[in-house]
Amino acid sequence: MEILVNTRMHRRSFQKLALALALPAPLALAALGGRSAGITLAQSTGPTATPSLAPTPECDDDDLAATLPQTAGPFYTPESPERRSLLEPEMPGTRLVVGGYVYNTDCQPIPGALLDFWQADDAGVYDNQGYRLRGHQFADEDGGFTLETIVPGLYPGRTRHIHVMAQAQNEPVLTTQLYFPDEPANAADGIFDPALVMDVQDADDGKVAFFTFVLPV
Repeated sequence: MEILVNTRMHRRSFQKLALALALPAPLALAALGGRSAGITLAQSTGPTATPSLAPTPECDDDDLAATLPQTAGPFYTPESPERRSLLEPEMPGTRLVVGGYVYNTDCQPIPGALLDFWQADDAGVYDNQGYRLRGHQFADEDGGFTLETIVPGLYPGRTRHIHVMAQAQNEPVLTTQLYFPDEPANAADGIFDPALVMDVQDADDGKVAFFTFVLPV
């Protein structure tokens, strides 16, 4: 698995991610999400390399900057199914687990925050007829979330990215996109913003991502 980690990670997040790196994929999901894994991935005996994570500040050292908004693009479909795994049998692509938290700018978690994800498939194609690689979920009591999916493919004009809408209850919606580091197409993508990049480390059977959403509430 390959692993992605956000530099504004809370210390609790760092501990969960470190634990997940040492576990087989289904157990890593449970460690990141605080619950049982919803789907079985290919088993892994452990990471291929020791992770080198930068020290992370305490969340309450200062106020957090709100996550930057970005365009929803033309491929959003409302009323996606509620689910934490977007994987389907025989779906091609590199497996990806995205874990993280939703905070407000005062470093407080937002339990029950809505997160709606959608993305292209391994070939860079969106399903605009159904709900393949689309789904929403609600953050847990700690503001945590876990998404199981694949690394999105490339299509002309865009680098790899995952679309997200995040919303605290009865508050405005944040629409944004998540990116991958060290992608050659990042520099040529006019929408790309380095503030929305997920940090990465390698392991055996795919990728694991970490990102903290900060909502201006």
